[in-house]
This record gives sequence, structure tokens and C-alpha cells, in this order.
Amino acid sequence: MSKVDLEAVSKTYDKVEILKDLDISVRDGEFLVFVGPSGCGKSTALRMIAGLEELSAGTIRIGDRVVNNVAPGKRNVAMVFQSYALYPHKTVAQNIGYPLIVQGLPKAEINRQVREVAETLELTPFLDRRPAHLSGGQRQRVALGRAIIRKPDVFLFDEPLSNLDADLRVSMRAEIIRLRERIKTTMIYVTHDQTEAMTMGDRIAVFAPLRAGNDRNLMQIGTPDELYSRPANVFVARFLGTPKMNIVTAHRDGQLALVSGNAFSEGALPDTPAEFLLGARPEDIRLGEAGAPGLSGKIALVEALGYEHVVHIDTDAGTIVVRLADKTLRPVAGDAVSLRIAPDLLHVFDPISQQRLN
Repeated sequence: MSKVDLEAVSKTYDKVEILKDLDISVRDGEFLVFVGPSGCGKSTALRMIAGLEELSAGTIRIGDRVVNNVAPGKRNVAMVFQSYALYPHKTVAQNIGYPLIVQGLPKAEINRQVREVAETLELTPFLDRRPAHLSGGQRQRVALGRAIIRKPDVFLFDEPLSNLDADLRVSMRAEIIRLRERIKTTMIYVTHDQTEAMTMGDRIAVFAPLRAGNDRNLMQIGTPDELYSRPANVFVARFLGTPKMNIVTAHRDGQLALVSGNAFSEGALPDTPAEFLLGARPEDIRLGEAGAPGLSGKIALVEALGYEHVVHIDTDAGTIVVRLADKTLRPVAGDAVSLRIAPDLLHVFDPISQQRLN
């Protein structure tokens, strides 16, 4: 196992800055997820760790070794790609064992290690098959096996599940989590899927694209609970969570938060400026009858999901989304309602910088 450190890492393509001053420390044995929308630089960062992209500036260390000028094959990292990258003419056994063949190990030793890895990934019945005769999930397990057999210091995953259907993604997600528990090696996993990030990572690094007013890629790094409960800024607050956090402009009136002139909060506010951005998770908003104290609105859409209702409500502040887990409540489109939230559930952001205030 090895730690991985990125210090002031930057990447520029044809004078276009993709990554800027990226500082991340991945702990020894940690499962860290890079998550963010397309174009935010997360895969570029992963490829630079692997040595597949050159740095424009900065330093990358694997363990105590600076690897900026170390060839990919000498970094002792293994990468699992989105596209499987299997040899179609080779069997499963030959694909898994290929790194050992390149190393020149004896055939008997290669066969022993291949069987051991195949048993771990439940691929033993398929060792004589070729990739064309495997399902997508089985192919991805072969790609995992080829990475495992190298016994690398660091595993790198570049959106490995994005080509799979929904059911396979769930099962492969569980497979990777179980694998991590068995081999306990440092892993860095890139995805744009927040569900993968929240369910798999010890910690999550949230990336954003560089654009006007945003001079860095790394928005926040922390445990899933830390990022969900205390997002550092509006970008993280809106990116993590389904449905997204509601963000509205609010004004302070004594100890109350007013939204469109209505008292949205139910009690004493934390310290806030006179005007601020108020964030509210859909599950934290209380739905009341029309005319009750709160922000007035009309139900525009009800998504009945069986285990919960997701209710879209038109208000003077825009559309507010509320999640109702109480099955006894039966919201109906067209009904007038009121919305309130407890002050300790509010997220308060600066309207200019969009950074967290509370």
C-alpha cells in the first residue's frame, strides 16, 4: 500500500487550463473518490497519477517517491478503464495473467496466481472463455482481475461501471467494495455518478470545471456525511443529493428567515447577513396546509415512488422540491400548501462568493 500526494498539480492543453493548483493527499489504504461533472479534470488528474498524462506544473508522489518523470510501467499502479481494454483473442485466464507473462514468470506460477484471482472474483468457470462470450459485468471483473494480479501499490479506476446497465452497476459496486475489504490497497476511483461516490468512498473529492469566478477545481474533500451535511459551497450543496438541495434568496428579519416576504424558518436563526442564500434539503422541509405560517405555494407535480413522494411546489421564490417519506401523506397536484423548515437544518451561503457561512 502507498499514499498518494498531489501538490499544486496543474494541466494545460493548448493554453486552455484544465486543472489548476490541485492539492490532494490520499491516505495509505484509503478509498478516495474523485467526483464531478464532465470537463472538471477528474479523469485528467487520475491519468497524471498513472503517468498517462504529463504534468504542466506541480508534483505527484506515490509513497515517498516523486513520480513526475517516472514511466507508467515503473509506478507500480494498476488502472481499470471504462472500456475493459481486454484482448479479444485471449481467454479470460490469458487476459488476467498477461501482466505476469510480460514479467516472464514461470507458467506454473502464472497459473497458480490466475486461479487465485479468478476464485476471488468468481471467474473460475469462465477461465477458458474469450471476452466475446462474457457479460459486461464478467468482462469488468476480468479487467479487475488483471489489475489485482499485478499487486500494485495503488489501484486507479476511471469510471469503470459507466458502460453497465443499472442492475449491473449496483452489483459491481458491491463487488468493488467487497474487493477493497479483501485486498486493502490504496484506491482512487473516478466517477460522475454521485451514488457511486457516496456509497463507495471513505472520502470524496468534489471537482468543478474551471470557469469565470472559479479559480480552482477542488471544491471540497471529506467523508460522504461531511459533504452532505455541511457542503462548503453552493456547488457541492447542489451536486450531492437527489433531488438537489433547494437554494433560494432569503432576508433576515430579526430571528426569522424571510423568503419572498414569508417566514420560511420556524425559530431562531444562526448568524447571517441581512441577505443570504438559503439552502434546504428536500427531506428537511415540512409541508403544511394552505394558510399556515410559512412560504406559500401550489403543488405542480407529484412523483410517487412507492417508498416516498417527491413533490414539486411552485412558489414566488421559484420551484421548491420536497421529499416526503410519510406514506400517510397524499399530496395532490394543484393543492395549495405552506412550507417551513427548522433553523438548525438550514444551510446558509454568501450570495457573492457562494461559500458556506454557518
